[in-house]
Parts: sequence; C-alpha cells; structure tokens
Amino acid sequence: MLLPYLNKIKSIKAMSIETAKQHLSRWKKDHEIMILDQSSATVELAAQALGVTGGEIAKSVSFYDQNGGAILIVTSGTARIDNRKFKDEFGQKAKMVSSEDVESLVGHPVGGVCPFGVKPEVKVYLDDSLRHFDWVYPACGSANSAIRLSVRELEQSSECVRWVDVTKE
Repeated sequence: MLLPYLNKIKSIKAMSIETAKQHLSRWKKDHEIMILDQSSATVELAAQALGVTGGEIAKSVSFYDQNGGAILIVTSGTARIDNRKFKDEFGQKAKMVSSEDVESLVGHPVGGVCPFGVKPEVKVYLDDSLRHFDWVYPACGSANSAIRLSVRELEQSSECVRWVDVTKE
C-alpha cells in the first residue's frame, strides 16, 4: 500500500519541477535549475545547502485571497509578514493557505512552492525585502531545487503583478 503512494508523490514532485522548468524556459533559465543533494524545504536548509544567507533565499508564501483562491508573495527569507501592511495592501487579513491546500491552489508542493508555473489564477507579488539583494534563490517546484536569479530576473520570470511592501525584518 505504501509503495504506490510514494510513487505518486515522486511523480507529483517531478511534474512540479517540470512545470517550473517549462515556465523558466521562456527566459532561457530552465537549464540553471539546481537539483540539490539535500533538502532546501525551509529557509535555513536552503541557505545551508546553497552556502548563502537566509535573507538571500526568496521564499514563496501563499495566502488565501478574498475568493478562496491563493495569492503568492515572494519575500526575503528572513522577512516576516506584517499583518497591518498586508491588510492595508490587500484589504483583508493575512491567512496563510493550509498545507493541505497549497498544492491544489498554487500548483507546487509544500517545500517547493515557487512563482514559476503556478496555476493561472494565482497572482504573484514580490515584496520589497528582496530589493536588498543582488541575487536571490527561489525554489523550483521541489524541496531540493533552487535557481540563482538577479532580482530583475526574478521580477521578469515570476510575471509578478507588482511589488508590495508587506513585511518586516
């Protein structure tokens, strides 16, 4: 019973990486995806695996929108959502998408959520906390993948709606 379940999980993860890869191919960045030998599912693990600071990790945080869908905010790894700023920006309280809903709403599994190849109805926003860095490292669809992008490259390839200021350090 366990083996078919594990194979299904491996298949879903492979599809998520392929979705991110296909998305990034439009900017000729698909061959720059790094598949790591260790987990990069958290900011701390990603920073350690990549040899960078936690701030340089571009973490993707998903929140429910007003219609029960999801929005994705990409922030610096060390930044935290400021509830007041979030409410001022989006007109609603910040409510993170449950781990059970992340993949179905966003299109990537927990630990590999990224702004590349998300479901069409997901709106992506980049937080100003990323502007402190020349290079950032977002995931690419799995808990052991990443890509090194300039902030400008992230802005282009994420196809973000706009920049927002919804965090605090």
